[in-house]
Amino acid sequence: MGSTGSIGTQALEIIRNNKEKFRAVGLTCRSRVDDLIEQVKEFSPEAVCVGNEADAARVKAEFPGIEVCYGDKGLVQIASMDCDIVLNSLMGISGLAPTYEAISRGRDIALANKETLVAGGKLVTDLCREKGVRLLPVDSEHSAIFQCLEGNGGSACGRAYRDPAEHDGRPLRRILLTASGGPFRGRSYESMKGVTVEQALNHPKWKMGSKITIDSATMMNKGLEVIEARWLFDVPAEKIDVHVHPQSIVHSMVEFMDGSVIAQMGLPDMKIPIGLALNYPDRLRLLEDFDGIDEHRASDGSLDFFTTGASLTFEKPDRRVFRCIDLAYDALREGGSAPVVMNGANEELVAMFLAGKIGFLDIPETIDRVMQVYDHSEPSSVEEILAIDNEARRLTRDSFR
Repeated sequence: MGSTGSIGTQALEIIRNNKEKFRAVGLTCRSRVDDLIEQVKEFSPEAVCVGNEADAARVKAEFPGIEVCYGDKGLVQIASMDCDIVLNSLMGISGLAPTYEAISRGRDIALANKETLVAGGKLVTDLCREKGVRLLPVDSEHSAIFQCLEGNGGSACGRAYRDPAEHDGRPLRRILLTASGGPFRGRSYESMKGVTVEQALNHPKWKMGSKITIDSATMMNKGLEVIEARWLFDVPAEKIDVHVHPQSIVHSMVEFMDGSVIAQMGLPDMKIPIGLALNYPDRLRLLEDFDGIDEHRASDGSLDFFTTGASLTFEKPDRRVFRCIDLAYDALREGGSAPVVMNGANEELVAMFLAGKIGFLDIPETIDRVMQVYDHSEPSSVEEILAIDNEARRLTRDSFR
């Protein structure tokens, strides 16, 4: 799901290089129909979904032998297909309903869509437990945490968190979630008033879609990941700390009750977490396919600690500058509809910023206002979450009228 985006195209590259292991049975895109058509020619899926009816008719005319659907309902149709695992790399809240549908049918999920857990964390994880479904993280940070927990004894995801001070459960003390710091690390709040879209899209390490790149610039991306980690690993907010790590070699760490810290390191290449999620519990041979940063890579594609001369450094994020981190922590602690409102407002504001309608600092300031005026409640269904999301977006738009 989201086969023409950054995660989707890299996942298809893994499938292309491991045809004996994988076959893509369904593909979706929103608007890059030309790219999807080329993917259909190569991968021969059974069904596809596009953004609108006109594009669906075009694809159907070219490929009469496959099922073609469109829109949000089409995404749910694709999610209901007979398959082993659904890779969700959709953008925004649109990923929630198809993920919920896939889980309800017992499909394992490779999750690269943060908003599914930010907006629907309790609903989704409760359903995973009910259906016995594995929720495998594809975000590099959450995959790192997953691997660190697996290294301490296996079965990282879906294990209920219990404080060892009170119970004899996991000896986990805290999660250390790393962040690159984005393009504005070290800047003051005032200095970002005139930030342009081009500057905000200039990420120093990762090549991503525009929405997630802006989230990285505001560090809302890290706030969303804090909420996602809470639900993936069932760990309370106070046990999740953000560490800025500009080199992006350590993808995250886990500290245990005896003081030991396990870190997962690697080149900043998304094929590592994608491949692990698709092929779990086994690892794929990926070294020859790396397209990470050259200065940290040896001739055989491996991470080279000797020739780089680079230090691995860690800093506290400046929360006075990157206010979105605290907004996410506040939403997580308040619970109920607060994360839904925060996420909906953020999605709307990022789109407005990319369109040149608002300034960069309007993003955190408006999210704060919308969260304060919204009358929070506890959603009990996907439909309620989507209704809250729509209302948050309306309030956000109204802030600029």
